Amino acid sequence: MSIMITRIEDHETRLREIDRVVEWIRETVNNAHQNGVVVGLSGGIDSAVVANLVKRAFPEEAIGVILPVKSSTKDSIDARAVAEKCGLHWIEMDLSVSHELIFDDIKVKLDRDLNGRARITDANLRARLRMSTLYGVANSLGYMVAGTDNAAEVLTGYFTKYGDGGVDFLPIANLTKREVYEWAKVLGVPQQIIDRAPSAGLWEGQTDEAELGVKYDEIDDYLEGKEISEAAKTRIEHLYNVTAHKRTMPPKPPVEA
Repeated sequence: MSIMITRIEDHETRLREIDRVVEWIRETVNNAHQNGVVVGLSGGIDSAVVANLVKRAFPEEAIGVILPVKSSTKDSIDARAVAEKCGLHWIEMDLSVSHELIFDDIKVKLDRDLNGRARITDANLRARLRMSTLYGVANSLGYMVAGTDNAAEVLTGYFTKYGDGGVDFLPIANLTKREVYEWAKVLGVPQQIIDRAPSAGLWEGQTDEAELGVKYDEIDDYLEGKEISEAAKTRIEHLYNVTAHKRTMPPKPPVEA
């Protein structure tokens, strides 16, 4: 596996990179003959950075969508703070009832207790409901959906297939997690967002690093070609291998020769 990302240390160079990505977003949407951009706002650092980028790319044709699903009220408060700070128009749609109806119906129709599969089924359903809703909003406006996955998440497959991984483009997929924080400071993301522990907010007390089984600093160092512990390297490469299917198109049978 040959994956390496070079960090940009110089502040002025970082500003130029932000401008370059903003222009890339604009070109990507225009080339697709669409009108603007929708981004889901979670209250986390990644969606905060993307929100600022799409607002710069499309000042009048960008919208943030806050989609709580049995979520902490702090998530919505922080998401609104991000939108208001950068002047992004936003709407909020609570999907808790929709999620509960579908999740309960799955259990009833299968006529079984999901046991050890309940948490992952619940979490992935939340992500897929959110993405379906984002596309409902995007289709209604003729917009594209911006993803919020960073390089560490892409590498480890830390996203839900056809959930937060089902988007039109990924503006921060080349950024390590630490670079996301650096861009957040440059872009003026509220300090309360920068200070939050990274979490997908999928269940009470959930954190990214606990679920990944490796620290973001270690993943970032791996991406940058730095030395890390053998245990961390083994874990990262395991995650990369078992999530390969998330980064490729669905397979099809080979054509008979």
